[in-house]
Amino acid sequence: METLLRWAAKLGVSDSPHPPFPSSPSFSSSSSPSRSSSPSSCLGGSLVLADFPDAGGRGLAAARDLRRGELVLRVPRAALLTSGRVMGDDPWLASCINDHRPRLSSVQTLIVCLLAEVGEGRNSIWYPYLSQLPSYYTILATFNDFEVEALQVDEAIWVAQKANRAIKSDWEDAMPLMKKLEFKPKLLMFKSWLWAFATVSSRTLHIAWDEAGCLCPVGDLFNYAAPDDDTSLLEDDTAELTNSQQKNEVPDSSERLTDGGYEDSNAYCLYARKNYRKGEQVLLGYGVYTNLELLEHYGFILADNPNEKTFLELDLDICSIGSWPQDLLYIHPNGHPSFALLCALRLWATPTDRRKAVSHLVYSGSMLSTENEIYIMKWLISKCEGTLQQLPTTAEFDESLLVFLRKIQNSTNCRTDIKQSGFEQEFAVFLRYHRFDLDSSGNTQLPLRLLRSLERWELAVQWRCSYKKTLKKCVLYCESLVHELPLQLNEK
Repeated sequence: METLLRWAAKLGVSDSPHPPFPSSPSFSSSSSPSRSSSPSSCLGGSLVLADFPDAGGRGLAAARDLRRGELVLRVPRAALLTSGRVMGDDPWLASCINDHRPRLSSVQTLIVCLLAEVGEGRNSIWYPYLSQLPSYYTILATFNDFEVEALQVDEAIWVAQKANRAIKSDWEDAMPLMKKLEFKPKLLMFKSWLWAFATVSSRTLHIAWDEAGCLCPVGDLFNYAAPDDDTSLLEDDTAELTNSQQKNEVPDSSERLTDGGYEDSNAYCLYARKNYRKGEQVLLGYGVYTNLELLEHYGFILADNPNEKTFLELDLDICSIGSWPQDLLYIHPNGHPSFALLCALRLWATPTDRRKAVSHLVYSGSMLSTENEIYIMKWLISKCEGTLQQLPTTAEFDESLLVFLRKIQNSTNCRTDIKQSGFEQEFAVFLRYHRFDLDSSGNTQLPLRLLRSLERWELAVQWRCSYKKTLKKCVLYCESLVHELPLQLNEK
């Protein structure tokens, strides 16, 4: 890591508000810069490397007190790994890619460029950065069949399978180009393509001139923070709904990063999203994502995600009854139905011949009647309970399983811990899938490939457990309203 920070400093990457110019306009590393010509690290002024075991692992901490909006890192364009930069340095690569470009997306192009640099090994000008990239990822597309099934919910399983199919299709489409470039056999494997895709998916930052984005050395060390939620859930929902109706489109966040961007100074500038005390982890927001989206694109889940959305399988007559986009029909993390879902159900529960007359009340968010409200609350209770009953395990079971999975990943005596856990049957299925016989292996610890699979299994269980908890909260919320609404009516 020290090598990366020295290399980045030489290119002008700095956490100082007034960074020095790069000591050299080229990437030449034939001689090491002296202390006077180039700093030994690009960090230390505003940020320092730190480990946060319970909050994302390795990240960046404040080296001093930071003010909200203060520039904390500046990465010059010369230090950004883009397909344009790689192709500019390699005319042969550029020529081959241009011959195939009509058939390749911008993401495929960046992946090919990334793999080309990986193939160069230590000869790559990007080697100090590439050598520090993770050796594996936990995005949904990396999940095997066992881990995908562990998600349990059809929506999540479909997203995982769709992601994997799309990546395989992209890999197959890019194969002729990679063979023409004479990639090493290892780099032609789907495993390598998947690694490169995960790198691009989880680490690129938005730039205006390339839809694939850019890899930003040092800038990609920041861990994620969900955008601040300063307003009520109802206000957020209403604003989101209003904007989408005015534009006749689904609200979308196209930029990958919300706390910085590429600026006129020919550098990617990243800013403090709030005030930080010295030693606090400095976080950046990549945008608004649900936990399933975070898992799909970045490979992690937030325990408390204010942007989480839990979807129920709704009949077509409910989804199509109004002008609400389907992705606004969800349940909040606290169990409350979204504004759009509540409106849609109120209108759906109204007799067909009266819907037009009350639609203005529905769209304004008004309750139509006590009877109507109680009916839809009871419907939600039945729907949530029915969904929970169809799932193979309960939230309580999942919570216990999570404790076991976290323990077994750090176990020094797997056999004993498994026998004492109460999850022997579940773990036996896991071992059979991986064709691993723990008893005959002679090892008390699991091999690395199984530990990585356990990490993904844990993420799957964590996601489905959160899903079930939200449905249970919705049941409790609706039951309380069913009880309270008649009392409020009597008081009036």
